[in-house]
Amino acid sequence: MLSCFRLPRLGGGGDAADHHAASPRRPALPFLFAASPSTSGRGKVPLAAEAEDMEKKRWDSMESWSMLLDTVLDPGVGSSSRDGGGGRREEWMADLSQLFIGNKFASGANSRIYRGIYRQRAVAVKMVRIPERDEDGRALLEDQFNSEVAFLSRLYHPNIVQFIAACKKPPVYCIITEYMSQGTLRMYLNKKDPYSLSAETILKLALDISRGMEYLHGQGVIHRDLKSQNLLLNDEMRVKVADFGTSCLETKCQATKGNKGTYRWMAPEMTKEKPYTRKVDVYSFGIVLWELTTCLLPFQGMTPVQAAYAASEKNLRPPLSTTCPPVLNNLIKKCWSANPARRPEFSYIVSVLEKYDHCVKEGMPVTAHQDLRLWRSFAKVFRMGCIASNLSIPVHA
Repeated sequence: MLSCFRLPRLGGGGDAADHHAASPRRPALPFLFAASPSTSGRGKVPLAAEAEDMEKKRWDSMESWSMLLDTVLDPGVGSSSRDGGGGRREEWMADLSQLFIGNKFASGANSRIYRGIYRQRAVAVKMVRIPERDEDGRALLEDQFNSEVAFLSRLYHPNIVQFIAACKKPPVYCIITEYMSQGTLRMYLNKKDPYSLSAETILKLALDISRGMEYLHGQGVIHRDLKSQNLLLNDEMRVKVADFGTSCLETKCQATKGNKGTYRWMAPEMTKEKPYTRKVDVYSFGIVLWELTTCLLPFQGMTPVQAAYAASEKNLRPPLSTTCPPVLNNLIKKCWSANPARRPEFSYIVSVLEKYDHCVKEGMPVTAHQDLRLWRSFAKVFRMGCIASNLSIPVHA
């Protein structure tokens, strides 16, 4: 049973170490404030560096940020909050009186993810800490939060993680989504022996990912950080694309500066900060598909920067599995081509995977699928049944 507590009112001190308790009445975390000379002769105002170090230690020592979602405002304000910038009520605003927070199950440099219950439904609660003194860091995290909420709140697909609500309670913002009980795809692969996934399992997972990405691109959105850590699994082992903090509309992506995403999965043109299109997601999908066929971390043994340099400057790619079906290896190579124009669209990727999946289930797997230029010519043949073929997908680096 999920152990949760209702968000408390700010009040007396307490010990942060007991944040897993199920009691709905909980004390607030103690805060460290310097006494003001004008109100107390016993306190000293710390220097700026000391104050910053004090704040960092306070944040690092907190086992739970959920206390910071509490507010000194009147009860029920969560359901009628207004956007601080425009004074307009956001449709996605969470009613914090309906939110129960449970155990933390994941964390990052600036975020924590908790299990929870919202309106009697199991959810994941992602909390992002907005730094108070780092202007650049605050602006970046606020932009990522706004971007993720903006995209998630208008995306509806079985292979996109479902957005439920969000709230802004500085210094912590939170995003509430459906709870994906099996964690990330990377966590799942870490538990597997190398090269151990069956063709059926690879196809099932790859089809979920590619269908979600086909929908995303159909909405004019580029994910820009597609990787196994941002792909989540539910009880039925279905995959859903998540984390849209660095996503953008394709029509506006070129206005952003710098590269986005994670180096091991990043397309060479983005690493070099050159103009790019939605094909950067196709490159990343090629790396993810390679992960499915090997269960390994891409560019293992390299640092992220070394991996980015190897891919962009040396045109190196992770070694393909010798036991993987040729159709999948050829699709991987096509997806991670150095030339973005040579990479297929996700509609093509889905069609190839669906045809191969059909053939595998019929017990007559083909060795490879035809190139898109030949697809229409062979469409009738494929509709009549699976055929063995020595044709491969042309790969152009």
